Amino acid sequence: MTLHIPQPPLEGAKALVTGIANEHSIACGCAKAFRELGADLAITYADEKARPYVEPVARSLEASIFMPLDASRRDELDAVFARIASEWGRLDILVHSIAWAPKDDLQGGLLTCSAEGFAKAMDISCHSFVRMARLAAPLMKNGGTMFTMSYHGANKVVPNYNVMGPVKAALEACARYLAYELGPQGIRVHAISPGPLKTRAASGLKDFDLLLAEAAQRAPLGELVDIMDVGFTCAFLATPYARRLSGETLYVDGGVNIMG
Repeated sequence: MTLHIPQPPLEGAKALVTGIANEHSIACGCAKAFRELGADLAITYADEKARPYVEPVARSLEASIFMPLDASRRDELDAVFARIASEWGRLDILVHSIAWAPKDDLQGGLLTCSAEGFAKAMDISCHSFVRMARLAAPLMKNGGTMFTMSYHGANKVVPNYNVMGPVKAALEACARYLAYELGPQGIRVHAISPGPLKTRAASGLKDFDLLLAEAAQRAPLGELVDIMDVGFTCAFLATPYARRLSGETLYVDGGVNIMG
């Protein structure tokens, strides 16, 4: 069967990218890759403190929609999807790249993580993806692709990843169940598991520089990945070339995950 694919492959696609903190964010790599392949963008920023770092990215990528989105606030979530519905009438791609845990709970071990901190980490880093999927699905009238960002610590113990390990494991499970539930609508769902990257979010992890150095040493390809490696992986998965792929956890880490 021959695929009739427009050029560029995402020409005219409508993509919502959440979780950009600055130009070094994984989500920024996704937005750049989507734009390069022809997509129109909606970009969100977490709060007014983050806005000056995200707005230049949105401007450079000619984002049609630029709005605040605190993942813990239902009103802001509703407002983003209401505007997408009003201005675009549809959505083709969703990127959830949001993770947060209280600093004390993140930097302490799992045994010392408070119940409140665990619940907040799970709500913002995991269940917010389910909430977004619930709002995005009705807009994906002709099918679509949803992405969330995980990490190898979801499946193997990574020292100092702490509470985020169980949270990301739950997130990967959510991606699989959403892929199952949304598959009949032609909606594909993936968890992306990048290797260690120097991002603002990663800076909160203890001894992160050591983790970066170890990953570079152990990677079969001999080097770390960057945000564009992740972005173009997502862009490929959003195209018709990947139309039969869904429910995967895809590692973009230079092969680190295969090493014992």
